[in-house]
Amino acid sequence: MSLTFIGLPLLLWSLNDLPQRTALKDSISVLTIIAFSLMLGQFFLARTSKNILKDYNLTKALKIHKLIGYIFVPILLAHPFLIIFPRYFEAGIEPKEAFITLITTFESPGVILGIIAWCLMFILGVTSLLRNKLPIKYKTWRVIHGILSIMFILIATRHAIMLGRHMDRAMSICMSIMAAGGILLLLKTYILKSSKIEGGTNE
Repeated sequence: MSLTFIGLPLLLWSLNDLPQRTALKDSISVLTIIAFSLMLGQFFLARTSKNILKDYNLTKALKIHKLIGYIFVPILLAHPFLIIFPRYFEAGIEPKEAFITLITTFESPGVILGIIAWCLMFILGVTSLLRNKLPIKYKTWRVIHGILSIMFILIATRHAIMLGRHMDRAMSICMSIMAAGGILLLLKTYILKSSKIEGGTNE
């Protein structure tokens, strides 16, 4: 699993022939690629993947699922700030001005998609942290969580493909396949097998 969702994207990144940048910028790029790839992998570490995880302990897999969320959701939420962070060490436009320009470039569809994806991820993170305090049943929360996850992945993947510096054809295809596979897996559980979910019990 880790070889697919970390090793493959990093391999494609290393094979990219883009001009070399500073170590700081490359580090931020690698961190972002890993964070987003692992978020795609979250679909395969959920209860929807019982068949895929048959050789693993499901409880352990769910703990990893939560751990990845706790670590990498904040990193992706910080993504807009990480983009302009190197500006503090460069001459030219001020970081504050660069950030304002970044989030207000509404004529760019990619930027708009990025803002929407950021908002969806924020909602995902908050509702996950406060799950036990929300006035809804666990099964209802799972459905909402699944819908938000699908919306986020669809929009975020499109955003990354449109604006990602390292999103060449190979990387775009890789991310698209990972996203599509995870979404189909989730839909198979929540839509095609909805009768089984309705017949289950709350945790």
